[in-house]
Amino acid sequence: MKIRDLFASEKPLFSFEFFPPKTDAGMANLEKAIRDLAELNPAYVSVTYGAGGSTREKTVSLVTRIQNELGICAMAHFTCVGSGKTDMGQVLDRLVDAGIENIIALRGDPPAGSDVFVQPPDGFAHAAELVAFIRSRFGARVCLAAAGYPEGHVECRDLEADIAHLAAKARAGADFLITQLFFDNRHYFAFVKRARAAGITVPIVPGLMPIGNLAQIERFTKMCGATIPPALFAELDRCRNDPAAVAALGVAHATAQAVELLRAGAPGIHFYTLNQSPASRVVLTALRAADLA
Repeated sequence: MKIRDLFASEKPLFSFEFFPPKTDAGMANLEKAIRDLAELNPAYVSVTYGAGGSTREKTVSLVTRIQNELGICAMAHFTCVGSGKTDMGQVLDRLVDAGIENIIALRGDPPAGSDVFVQPPDGFAHAAELVAFIRSRFGARVCLAAAGYPEGHVECRDLEADIAHLAAKARAGADFLITQLFFDNRHYFAFVKRARAAGITVPIVPGLMPIGNLAQIERFTKMCGATIPPALFAELDRCRNDPAAVAALGVAHATAQAVELLRAGAPGIHFYTLNQSPASRVVLTALRAADLA
């Protein structure tokens, strides 16, 4: 099933993102999360590709297992980091030969210990180049997604330049876009407005991460350039030492975000789960109870 075809129903699509764990205990936790969330019948799930391509083999194995053994439509993350065209082509062929029809093409983060992205020999410097490479290799056989940044990419805070980069991905063949996490819906609505003004017509799916740990989300927002609204941060900071209160506030805020986004016509919600099921499950269950999912 190609995800682009699912948007034709005009019903919101709900999806979850997972990452390949490093330990057996982490894998057991992930398998539990997948089972729990599979009960909610997501439209698809995605599996990340570690910094520097560090989890490539695990990503390939996990995404094919989710789709072929568990019967859940799965999308593989794929990055430009650390590989030339020949190597990337071989891995892409493995994915497609295994039945994976959905790929999200990303530039990717630098490997651990490096703050700067370095273009690999015979590789790509930008996600738009990777989108074009995959599209030229497989044509319509695959559905391609790309990333969008409502507050601008952490390396490109010029919002107009950032939209120009996004438009390049769409022109190269991206079928839909998934945004980086954000905690103020005004950023998403302004982002979509800029994208449409630039001629980008593909679906733009908002990505949400229910806050479960304040220190963790502070690290994430610093890395990706997202911001937390001052009033929300003040309340999170007030209950910083009460994990249950932080998690409850995180679920409440994510639910409120999702309700507003869906009522305004967002084509779905992509949940960044961090391989945990409870928060995303509660949010999606609440949306369904409100007849929004």
